Amino acid sequence: MKRVLLLGGGGFLGRHIRTMLAEHTTIRSPARAECDLVRMDLPTLTAFVARERPDVVVTAAGRIVGSGHDFVQAHVVTTAKLIEAMASAAPGARLIRVGSAAEYGAVPHGLAVGEEYPGAPVSEYGLSHLTATRLAELAGTAGRLDTMVLRVFNPVGPGMPPGNVLSRVTAMVSSASAAGADDISVGLHDTYRDFVDVRDVATAVLAAVRCGSVPERVFNVGSGRAVATRDVVGLLAEVAGFTGQIRDGSFTPDASRSAAVPWMCADIERAHRRLGWSPAFDLSESLTTLWRADGEQPVRPVAGAAAR
Repeated sequence: MKRVLLLGGGGFLGRHIRTMLAEHTTIRSPARAECDLVRMDLPTLTAFVARERPDVVVTAAGRIVGSGHDFVQAHVVTTAKLIEAMASAAPGARLIRVGSAAEYGAVPHGLAVGEEYPGAPVSEYGLSHLTATRLAELAGTAGRLDTMVLRVFNPVGPGMPPGNVLSRVTAMVSSASAAGADDISVGLHDTYRDFVDVRDVATAVLAAVRCGSVPERVFNVGSGRAVATRDVVGLLAEVAGFTGQIRDGSFTPDASRSAAVPWMCADIERAHRRLGWSPAFDLSESLTTLWRADGEQPVRPVAGAAAR
């Protein structure tokens, strides 16, 4: 079994990746208190990697809210630091970085974007991820390290971050159902997104861990299908059994970043051809899993009912 060091295993994606890898590899997933990529200096990180002796390092560490400085620290600096540490302490190991579709920026409507499409991020978040990807590519091309980047599109599953629109709608529908309300209000732009089940993201990471040497370094991880965000919200309400109205409401402070990219869809042919990976779950299954884990209210006994 390959020995995998997973960094960021406590986050949304990291938890699901950790569960998958634990079934197929010998995994070490240190808590942030033990290995904080932002705070650790290079000598300390190098010594840490040397002690772990990994065959593969997977980093799902990062952040989705903050300033440009925060994103650069969380994605760019940590990637540069990790490359240096691994090149010194574990040069034969593979580095797998979990990146983001935000690296592409705005793409033409109807295009299934491939990995060779020139990235033009519209946000500091996307730019920081793209810069980190380029660092990984350069390290791999120079032969310093075997590097791979998985560009994850819009992951769906239990434990989604609170700022995500599906997480917010799940909470709204849950509260409305519990209160007997017949409507919710949410700000929705006319955008299309490629939603991918978080379990499929985890299997893509496993495929990247297992595969042999490949000439490409960047791989899209999506469903290969773009869906209108409004339709996804409606499908989530349907899965939840919510029959009330979904009204236009206020937008979150970061909603403009989403509006700047009206369309996003992944071309996943490369991941299928090189990694042997394809998504297994459809959107309805993903939303059902999300709702059952995060939205359903616990069943409360009716007052005065006899116990059975």
